[in-house]
Amino acid sequence: MSEPRSEPSRSPAWRRIPEDVAGAALTVARAAGHVALHPRATIDRARQLPEIVPALGRAVKPVLTGHMGDWRGEYAYTLGEQAFVYGFPYIYNARLRYDWVTTPRNPATTPYAPVNHFWHAERLPDATYRDGGCPDNDTLYSTAWVDLGREPVILSHPDMGDRYFTFELVGITSDNFDYVGQRTTGSGAGSFALVGPGWKGKLPAGVSRLKKAPSPWALVLGRTRVDGPDDVPRVRELQEQYRLTPLGLYGKKHAEVPENRDVLRPVPAEEDPLGPWKTLNLMLAENPPPSRHRVLLQQFARIGIGPGLDVEEQPEAVRRSLVRAAAVGVPLLKRQVLSGDWAELVNGWRYPPPETGRFGDDFLKRAADQSLIGVAADDPAEAVHLLNFEDADGNTLDSGGRYELRFPADALPPVDAFWSLTAYGQDMNLIPNPADRYAVGDRSPGLRRDADGGLTLRLQSEPPGREEEANWLPTAAEGTWFVALRMYRPSPAVIDATWECPPLTRVA
Repeated sequence: MSEPRSEPSRSPAWRRIPEDVAGAALTVARAAGHVALHPRATIDRARQLPEIVPALGRAVKPVLTGHMGDWRGEYAYTLGEQAFVYGFPYIYNARLRYDWVTTPRNPATTPYAPVNHFWHAERLPDATYRDGGCPDNDTLYSTAWVDLGREPVILSHPDMGDRYFTFELVGITSDNFDYVGQRTTGSGAGSFALVGPGWKGKLPAGVSRLKKAPSPWALVLGRTRVDGPDDVPRVRELQEQYRLTPLGLYGKKHAEVPENRDVLRPVPAEEDPLGPWKTLNLMLAENPPPSRHRVLLQQFARIGIGPGLDVEEQPEAVRRSLVRAAAVGVPLLKRQVLSGDWAELVNGWRYPPPETGRFGDDFLKRAADQSLIGVAADDPAEAVHLLNFEDADGNTLDSGGRYELRFPADALPPVDAFWSLTAYGQDMNLIPNPADRYAVGDRSPGLRRDADGGLTLRLQSEPPGREEEANWLPTAAEGTWFVALRMYRPSPAVIDATWECPPLTRVA
């Protein structure tokens, strides 16, 4: 039996990410991991384009021979990588918006709604949901793409009582610009104006103005706490009272918001090797970058990247290098995520940086650690998600072990809302189990405290016995697995990592 470490273990997260489960770090399971649709298929197909292999050969030839061919191609590749990192959220969100607005899949679990309309999840995910993304078992989601280009859109909700809820408001670059919810605007019924960057005018009485959106298009990511399956009908009743109303229709009786599904169609890479760049140029024209990026955009314009530009007008060597830059760009971002540079490691738990959710001009982290990792990321003040892939001795969590997570009586997760612990398999899905149990936390019924007031959670594939079953989190019966500790409205001690989550201890 391993004993808990007497001193907390801190080290750079990249040193200790297990290779066989490192892919799980591609999601933090908060902010939208519930239903996030990463366009991996498009990306993978782009990487397999016939142009790529010879292009990579040309890339290393100057190093091997000392001879440079067309300097414009080499310059375009170098600058193109920077442009891809800068523009990835635009490219990514173009695909996400198009899919969620125009492409129906499973309406109970995958977003599908017209512009300025909410889509609502109808049930909590369980082990039958197999789309990955580390779905949470705590909340029902409500998502919407809103067009703020012509006029504000009013977000309204009913009185929420003491129920936790939040609407995360995200700009086209994946940065949050504001919140509506229990933490920020209170629980009473309210109406709040989402205002685009160019709008000036007066709002109706009773409508609160939010911070101005940085882009004409924005994403609303709503979450409403669910206290188990029996609570779903009550939450669904609340969801049906959430409203998005363009200003011109606000206050008009029986007004119906038009069902508009006319959004920009991204250019798929499998159709056009330059598709990502053409999509980026269209998105930059639709969502103009801030003026402070003018010098950077002037550099990108030299290779045909920017609002209103056409990469087809570039020389062949430049176009070829741009294909290569786009093909290498996504693997580069993935490796940045897997490096763990985004996290601080404490007792095996990966703590996100305090800038998460608003990386701004840190373009690499904005692309990799917000957009690629899961569409957007909560501000740490709203929610923190800690991931752990190993036990206290640094060994990968596996199906053959039984583990404990023990919180001392004075060191339970410090939150103003609630917390939960969830286990996932290698495929980033919930783990099937006969108890149909997918999370354990402070809302779990019947939790047994230790004699000293502490709390010990049992993590294993088999039930631990009737007396301990309330404290049991089922884990994988085969293969490796990992856990996510979600803390909603955490205390500052969580955000700055001075509250140190205890390690997972293997007991058998």
